[in-house]
Amino acid sequence: MTYSKKLIEVALPLEAINKESAREKSIRHGHPSTLHLWWSRKPLATCRAVLFASLVDDPGTYLEGKTAEQERQRLFELIEELVKWENSNNEAVLNKARREIARSVARQKGIALPDDMPPEQVKAFLAEQAPPVLDPFAGGGSIPLEAQRLGLKAYASDLNPVAVLINKAMIEIPPRFANLPPVNPEARSRIGSEVAYQGAAGLAEDIKYYGRLVRDLAHEKIGRLYPPVQLPPAQGGGEARVIAWLWARTVKCPNPACGAQMPLASKFWLSKKKGKAAWVEPVVDHQAGPPEVSFQVRTGQGGPPDGTVNRRGAACLCCGTPVPFDHIRAEGQAGRMQAQLMAVVAEGQRGRVYLNPTEEQVSIAGRAVPEWKPESELPRNPRDFKTPNYGMYTYADLFTNRQLVALTTFSQLVNHIRRVVEKDALAAGMASDETPLAQGGTGAKAYAEAVAVYLGLAVDRCADYWSTIATPGDGFIRNTFARQAIPMSWDFIEGNPFSESTGNWLGACNWIALVLNELPKNGWGKVYQADATQKQEVVNINNKIISTDPPYYDNIGYADLADFFYVWLRYSLKDIYPELFRTMLTPKAEELVATPYRFQGNRDKAKEHFEIGLQKSFKNMCNVTNSNYPVTVYYAFKQVENDGEGGTGNLGQHQLASTGWETMLTGLVTSGFQITGTWPMRTERTARTVSLGTNALASSIVLVCRPRPQDAPVATRRELLSALKKQLPKSLKELQHSHIAPVDLAQAAIGPGMAVFSSYSKVLEADGSPMTVRTALALINQVLDEYMAEQEGEYDADTRWAVAWFEQYGMEAGPYGDAETLSKAKNTSVSGLVAAGILTARAGQVQLLARGDYPEDWQPSRDNRLTVWEAVQYLILHLEKSGEEAAARLLKELGGLAEAARDLAYRLYSICDRQGRAGEALAYNSLVVAWPRLLELAARMPDQPQQGRLF
Repeated sequence: MTYSKKLIEVALPLEAINKESAREKSIRHGHPSTLHLWWSRKPLATCRAVLFASLVDDPGTYLEGKTAEQERQRLFELIEELVKWENSNNEAVLNKARREIARSVARQKGIALPDDMPPEQVKAFLAEQAPPVLDPFAGGGSIPLEAQRLGLKAYASDLNPVAVLINKAMIEIPPRFANLPPVNPEARSRIGSEVAYQGAAGLAEDIKYYGRLVRDLAHEKIGRLYPPVQLPPAQGGGEARVIAWLWARTVKCPNPACGAQMPLASKFWLSKKKGKAAWVEPVVDHQAGPPEVSFQVRTGQGGPPDGTVNRRGAACLCCGTPVPFDHIRAEGQAGRMQAQLMAVVAEGQRGRVYLNPTEEQVSIAGRAVPEWKPESELPRNPRDFKTPNYGMYTYADLFTNRQLVALTTFSQLVNHIRRVVEKDALAAGMASDETPLAQGGTGAKAYAEAVAVYLGLAVDRCADYWSTIATPGDGFIRNTFARQAIPMSWDFIEGNPFSESTGNWLGACNWIALVLNELPKNGWGKVYQADATQKQEVVNINNKIISTDPPYYDNIGYADLADFFYVWLRYSLKDIYPELFRTMLTPKAEELVATPYRFQGNRDKAKEHFEIGLQKSFKNMCNVTNSNYPVTVYYAFKQVENDGEGGTGNLGQHQLASTGWETMLTGLVTSGFQITGTWPMRTERTARTVSLGTNALASSIVLVCRPRPQDAPVATRRELLSALKKQLPKSLKELQHSHIAPVDLAQAAIGPGMAVFSSYSKVLEADGSPMTVRTALALINQVLDEYMAEQEGEYDADTRWAVAWFEQYGMEAGPYGDAETLSKAKNTSVSGLVAAGILTARAGQVQLLARGDYPEDWQPSRDNRLTVWEAVQYLILHLEKSGEEAAARLLKELGGLAEAARDLAYRLYSICDRQGRAGEALAYNSLVVAWPRLLELAARMPDQPQQGRLF
């Protein structure tokens, strides 16, 4: 099988892509991730770069030598511009990218493409000639959205109806009403002033207008449940709008001599902001029988007592009795858990005001009686759903009655507003076509339904903030899904839908309007609800480019989590998309996750379900993919787990692939794919909640795959190992030269290693049985470890000794005799190591010098026994103490020693990772991550040594 290699199969400007992908996580306004929450959504920058590089030919396929390298660099520079968030809708940059894609498509088809073809004609060419892009696990929609932005036809499918709706809202609905002016009467009165509406701007205006109308109607119906409060004279007097109410759950104290209704609160702080400190002070009335707790708001100097609940259990405020969680769970399951108001937050004339709770406020909240509530049961998944342990069994139990009234009211008004929108659309001159939105309608009826879809998504945004799982931050509401689970919360915050603070209704509508304004101005998209394991209509569209982000084994239970939103979407939108919302909850049995609780706790059955389904999905993809383009698969799962024979890190030869990685790779290879490359993309924030205290990856690995040739040969284990030892070192050296982070090296090594393994139709063991992917990965890790060890041959003798000693003793002291024996083997001496300044020797013990003890005035040009070991330690020291400028200055002075220092950082990271030395590992990883920036700074510096201290 012959094909032109694409850029992604040869080289990428990885650092620029990773930088923008990580940066994108902090961008909020207008970002598609703020349309509706979805878990593990990939950054747009990553998806845009991967798609572009999958479509564009590598220059080496049509040019030679230096010319090819220059052209490759030009493409790199274009990618560096393309991935910037600011250029998401920069038509000048996008047109350059589309033209490059069109050139490659034309080259493959043998079509002459004029260099001066106008942008609109390039778009038309791509729509007609370029293969469409399919993501069969579309999830949050980043991949199909970026395909559409690049001028390609975008297909998205997912089993989960919430994901399907998100994708429809991003790539299917906006193009249908692109460039139309808004229909609301307020905007129509301004249209005569030549206001231009591009893309979905008109739709965005209508979302804001009809969102305000829904708010006004809702206030008429339920505003009485959210009355203003009277401020005391000391705080300006007069009426003020309530922002939020702070509640604490309560249970009865188990101490028979007490019996108080004890508050459960993780903390009593209201605000820790300088000059605005406020907290709740619990006051116990021991004269009451049983004792009673009330709360007083305090400000100024001082602070509150500790909360009453922690990871070990709770304590009664009245008698001090320790209370185990077993009692709290039993009270909750018996229906006896209640809630007590601790404080009221209002908007004063000079900012927020914290007020004491009143009986009136409690009474008003108690008057709320919902007409409907989602009675569907929460999943009994103890890993991700904690509330059933405490008697909160249904989705309705996650909300107060007032929150349920608000959500049902807004949902009902979403339905009501459709008639108003349709009437206004007809008045604005839109066609009276009765074809509904779900059937491709583009008239007034369909437009009204489209507006309702976005308002329905706004209800979901509000539900995320209007539940009793939402907790108080310092001046804001922390939403329900602060992580990929529904935890139990003790003190919770109830926001006011009609305020202007976190979680208010108008804010939700405005966030959605901002997203619409940032979507591609035009394009084509089609979204299906489909099971990727089955042959569905969308899967059977041949010759597509496939790029997808499949589920990560058992990491995230998408269907269980999505039900929180599905119950509200179904309530408000089931008449618009009856097929999408035909079931009470999202599909579970077919979902491709290895969740043991769905198989009565049987992990083997869960694993089998995932493996079989994944292989079916990949087989479907292999059958319909366009052979001229690679398939790209994102995966974020820690590669290594221990096999019980020792070692815990990434690189030891006893380290095997995790079940998730093994299953993913087995599925690809078994279904007929050959893996031709892997790229570590830093698609996650390193400080995200799920990563704290875990070994979760900060990277997704993008696997680049091609269908394996039918005549692929058979190999023996010995032949595979020989091929790995021959081919893998070259690829590893290239990865190091690209400054890939050491933490990602083992992951990235899978690509070239599996490229060798999967190039064979099968690899046979000595007994004739086929080699498993797990064994192949162990061999790849073995060769990687050998490669890292072999690099030591490039170091000076002192450094080789230091590496061997570090591997055994780390930075701890060890016996002089061991050090002396090792020094003879490495052709050095302990006294020479001391003279080199990397070792201390006293009282029969030797110890590597800690970085903090290195001399501050050291200069490499004055060191008579300069070692690579010193170079690495001083680079880290300068980077940590004085920053990039100082480290770059030293890098320049090191000259030819610099590259060896970088390679040593990889080696030392691998040792630390294998032996669990997290702090040291971070230092070496940080140095390599900073390396491109240090090179850039060093190149600008004059060729003269720095005098005096460097840090």
